[in-house]
Amino acid sequence: MSSSIKALFVHLFTATGAVLSMLAMLAAAQGKWSLMFLWLVVALIVDGVDGPLARRYHVKTEWPTYDGVLLDLIIDYLTYVFIPAFALFQSGLLPGWTGWLAIIVITYASAIYFVDTRMKTKDNSFAGFPACWNMVVLVLFALEPNFYLMTGIIVILAATMFTNLKFIHPVRTQRWRGLSLPMALAWTGFAGWTAWFDFVSGALAHWGLAITSIYLLVAGVAQQAIPERN
Repeated sequence: MSSSIKALFVHLFTATGAVLSMLAMLAAAQGKWSLMFLWLVVALIVDGVDGPLARRYHVKTEWPTYDGVLLDLIIDYLTYVFIPAFALFQSGLLPGWTGWLAIIVITYASAIYFVDTRMKTKDNSFAGFPACWNMVVLVLFALEPNFYLMTGIIVILAATMFTNLKFIHPVRTQRWRGLSLPMALAWTGFAGWTAWFDFVSGALAHWGLAITSIYLLVAGVAQQAIPERN
């Protein structure tokens, strides 16, 4: 198989995220939240795999007629932002004005963030919260904190999108990757487990989600606070 065909297959693999987002949206429209999140977890796995494949097979040079970055951003907005925001509002977890505030803040701030050319740092982390609302909303569904607390979490995370606070990329941020990557894989496992059992999977999965989520949120800020030794 030629290198150009391999690059094309990577693009086609990335595009499966659009199908997964539609399946998630159909489940959300029917109020099947567990099924929706299972599709979103699968989409998250695809998104985690296609980046390394794209770099390995040099898709920018081997199949330049398809813009893999643009394709990825379109799918990410659907799976990371739009569908989770809809689920948060439609589920009733945030009643009244809090639900309206959440969906407006999430969708608007994320749209602005996605077009910011400064979102990536030199070490391949993110400058500001990288709009991973799919992960945030899944944790909120699982743990169901007070709706005022949920609203506060959403507003604070949205505000950090426009700061220089660093958030790691578990695969591409080299510093602490030996810990960050297992944490991300553990989060994915706990998330899938929780969604599979309709968010009544028990304390172990919920504690696992909470611990891994906290690490993924604060690791980048901790790296900023702790200078790297030469």
